[in-house]
Amino acid sequence: MVADETLWEQIRHRDRAAFEEFYRQQIPRLLGYLILCLGSQAAAEDIAQETFLQVWKHPDGFDPARSGLRTYLFTIARRRVVDWWRHSSLRTENPAPPSRSGSEARLLIEDLLARLDNDSRSLLWLREVEGYSYQELSLMLEIPVGTVKSRLFKAREHLRDMWRRR
Repeated sequence: MVADETLWEQIRHRDRAAFEEFYRQQIPRLLGYLILCLGSQAAAEDIAQETFLQVWKHPDGFDPARSGLRTYLFTIARRRVVDWWRHSSLRTENPAPPSRSGSEARLLIEDLLARLDNDSRSLLWLREVEGYSYQELSLMLEIPVGTVKSRLFKAREHLRDMWRRR
């Protein structure tokens, strides 16, 4: 895999092949995150396209000294999700993620995750599924590392409480 700085330089110089490779590598994970946040495949696809378009159209937005390229991508997506929720007339208090076939335990976990507020669900996804470090999450969310840790702790505790009460 090409280093972030090298890849970013290629994208900045409008190297379509480098951008397409970056897109192919990142789109599955980004879509998974966006579907979880938005509860809608169509909205997730729209936001993903807007996110990648921003990366392509504004090539000087990334600072390799500050974060990784993938972190930068997810930061853009997270901001677009926040804007989507602010402006969406279809907003519900706790949208359920799209249903998928699977075991009863998986459905129960999806239901419990859907009951979390959007911020907690998003933070858990970024940490537990995407594997971002506390420091990366701090940069992405523009909050102190201690706040990231306490919010994750609260989200996990809330999930445990709901699991016990099921």
